[in-house]
Amino acid sequence: MTEIKKLTISNAVNGAVYPVNLNWYALYTSPRAEKRVKEKLEQNGVECYLPLHRSPRVWSDRVKMIDMPLFNSYIFVKCNATEIFRLCKINGVVKIVFYDGKPAIIRQKEIDMIRMFIEETIGKVLCTGEEVEILTGSMKNISGKIVRIKKKYLILHIEQLMATVCVNMESVAPVNRIR
Repeated sequence: MTEIKKLTISNAVNGAVYPVNLNWYALYTSPRAEKRVKEKLEQNGVECYLPLHRSPRVWSDRVKMIDMPLFNSYIFVKCNATEIFRLCKINGVVKIVFYDGKPAIIRQKEIDMIRMFIEETIGKVLCTGEEVEILTGSMKNISGKIVRIKKKYLILHIEQLMATVCVNMESVAPVNRIR
């Protein structure tokens, strides 16, 4: 049977070895800088977590699904209490999130719940009965309710026209998530 050795990070002070407590903390970033900050943190060897979700973005000529941060301008880092202050020097980090005068510690359980939420929602973008708006084509800006979901297409009932249409799934977005 193979023995798994648990690796602990330690800090040597005057010859004595003390374990270093690694906690999750939240950093507040510049607007739309979360991905760049994550990249810089990883280059510095800091464990970090940036929860992302897929969201449609509309341009004048197309609609594209892109990965967006779940929490705008926030990124989670796992480090010790002294290292968190050094991270403020990284370009794009605005400040540490504080609670009661100290850097706010986020419990591992909360990080796990965010990860579980992200995993459970992957691929469950739309559901039957939800109202969506068509983003491209001749029916642009018209909304309808989803009657049926197929692999790449949706069957929509458009009440304004009293019609049922078939639309590419990437050409629609839920009404409450647009803009």
